[in-house]
Amino acid sequence: MTNEVDTNTVGQKNIFSTKDMTLIAMFAVLMAVCSWISIPTQVPFTLQTFAVFCALGVLGGKRGFFAVLVYVLLGAVGVPVFAGFTGGIGVLLGTTGGYILGFILSAGFYWLTEKLLGDGLVVRIISMVIGLALCYAFGTAWFMEVYSKSNDKIDLMTALKWCVIPFLLWDAGKIFLSVVISEALKKRVRI
Repeated sequence: MTNEVDTNTVGQKNIFSTKDMTLIAMFAVLMAVCSWISIPTQVPFTLQTFAVFCALGVLGGKRGFFAVLVYVLLGAVGVPVFAGFTGGIGVLLGTTGGYILGFILSAGFYWLTEKLLGDGLVVRIISMVIGLALCYAFGTAWFMEVYSKSNDKIDLMTALKWCVIPFLLWDAGKIFLSVVISEALKKRVRI
């Protein structure tokens, strides 16, 4: 019996365990399934945001961030994980692509907040709300830019009326529900 050591792994620490990678993949799939549950409008009403905040609430900032990143990358390469069973770089470069990319911004903000202030319930809720505001801001700026290239120029108030205001109550409810579910899951399942 020999004690061979793989020299490629000596001194290296795995970033994620198998369990972490499985959870990241599961939540990326949850985001896809929740994006398919949609009411089609200019910016579709989906449960995608709910899944993003569940991933962050249950997995924490680091693993939640990577779950969101995996989800967006799957869509970017053409896997139909976005609303309406769509995928591809064209969706991300389209009018609503900024909101999808904004999920990465939200998750990054959540991870940073968790690192700096801990993962208390109040901190998590506030970072979700601010993260959603960042997603709205990025997505709306993106929407205005892309929309203006193929149509008439659009003003901020019109973009907000189309892309943000109809979603405020809906998204507040999704944050509330994701916090309730993630708290219940964390009490019952060791993640």
